[in-house]
Amino acid sequence: MEKRTLGSTGLEVTALGLGCMGLSYGYGPATDKQTGIALIRSAVERGVNFFDTAEAYGPFTSEELVGEALAPFRDDVVIATKFGFVDGDVQRGLDSRPEHIKKVATDSLKRLGTDHIDLFYQHRVDPNVPIEDVAGAVKDLIEEGKVKHFGLSEAGVQIIRRAHAVQPVAALQSEYSMWWREPEAEILPTLEELNIGFVPFSPLGRGFLTGAISEKTTFDRNDFRNKVPRFAPQARKANQALVDLLTQLAQQKRATAAQIALAWLLAQKPWIVPIPGTTKLRRLEENLGAATVELSATDLRDIERALSGIQVQGARYPDYIQKSVNR
Repeated sequence: MEKRTLGSTGLEVTALGLGCMGLSYGYGPATDKQTGIALIRSAVERGVNFFDTAEAYGPFTSEELVGEALAPFRDDVVIATKFGFVDGDVQRGLDSRPEHIKKVATDSLKRLGTDHIDLFYQHRVDPNVPIEDVAGAVKDLIEEGKVKHFGLSEAGVQIIRRAHAVQPVAALQSEYSMWWREPEAEILPTLEELNIGFVPFSPLGRGFLTGAISEKTTFDRNDFRNKVPRFAPQARKANQALVDLLTQLAQQKRATAAQIALAWLLAQKPWIVPIPGTTKLRRLEENLGAATVELSATDLRDIERALSGIQVQGARYPDYIQKSVNR
């Protein structure tokens, strides 16, 4: 698979990575451990070298799963994980104090079974800790060899600039897809200016852009999407127009809706690396197939024209979560 470089620090990864959150957390019951290991190793066998996890996924179980799955390939893969919550629990609030960051790094290294973290993200901006202190703590970890590259997640432009001035930021991870295009206004120009890579999470709209979810779909009671306004039945019904567009484009390209959505992201910038997640091998193979879908300049103009006529309905997060993003 094509390789792309994230940031000026030279982090080279495959054009598509694998988001591992859903294997352990967020979308209902965790996947059976051996099934999860098999899926991650299947991704490696198919050329993927970039894997995303976090202490908060579980908490902790995702890192353990990823570490065990990737142990035989450790020298050939890039592992990204995250810090920033009290005891790794998103319900307990934020904690990016330097001493906490360093403790998380030590604990994550143990769970991952490795001596270094390739990319260490601040999971969410902590308003109680100056970002300069956060960047300084990660800089210390880099100098100690425990971390290779520094990342931010869901950070706003000013935070990105301030952090980057202390320790070069290799990548920003935030939501970006055909149905959430806010980063295009200020984030993408800033990243391009500073030579920072962009890692879109939920590039398939938490599954909606695959066409597999309709207004009648019901989710597991522990599925995060039950709380998301954009996944309310009436919003799903209204947003079906976007899926219909993707389906039409997919037929023209002999591809799937998911592949068109991912190919569109890949075509936006050469330093964008989406990390779609899945629990199914067939979906993994489908997603990776997006890397071979070519969209011409004419295709992209036609898509842009069509997207401009679609108004996506529903907030992407409940209010209590929205307050913590894009600080």
